[in-house]
Amino acid sequence: MLKIETFRLGPLETNAYLLTDASGAKGFVIDPGMNPQPLFKRIQDIEIEAIVLTHAHFDHIGGVDELRKWKQCPVYLHDAEADWLTDPRKNGSARWPDLGGPIVTDPAEYALDGGQTLTLLGETFQVYHTPGHSPGSVSLLYNGKLFSGDVLFRLSVGRTDLPGGSERELMESIHGTLFELADDVVVYPGHGASTTIGYEKRNNPYV
Repeated sequence: MLKIETFRLGPLETNAYLLTDASGAKGFVIDPGMNPQPLFKRIQDIEIEAIVLTHAHFDHIGGVDELRKWKQCPVYLHDAEADWLTDPRKNGSARWPDLGGPIVTDPAEYALDGGQTLTLLGETFQVYHTPGHSPGSVSLLYNGKLFSGDVLFRLSVGRTDLPGGSERELMESIHGTLFELADDVVVYPGHGASTTIGYEKRNNPYV
């Protein structure tokens, strides 16, 4: 069983997740956001196997370049956003310069795709392509825990007014994919508190 730790990073309080194995010596990071110092302090003595991105908006990728170079680890990202890491206009960092300036890093080493099974730290993660908030958004399911990025939040959903966003696709991703999961699946979103699939089915006013 992997341990999950949450770090709220940057001006938008983006959730970065650190998953570590039983030994605590190895781990990987989901969405290392802006101002990642609290996360970096925690992983000082941890071998980081990978960086997995739910999508490539600037507030989720702010720490990618430094972390990748420091820990010499590969980045996983859906191909629909393959060029977003290299383009501040696409990742949004050029749009809000007051939040930290343009973010540029090398392309991802590996592509994520819907239906893919990803093995990290010896554990299996099911990859779901869940576009709508962005074209390459993915959600990752592991042992009854779902990392949903900015697709589904507690009592809210991801915005669809950014380039590549689609309200229709977002609703299809939520109803056709995420809400097909068991009600007791715990959702770890890109912002805010965790929730469950069942709670959002019953209470989320946006779906």
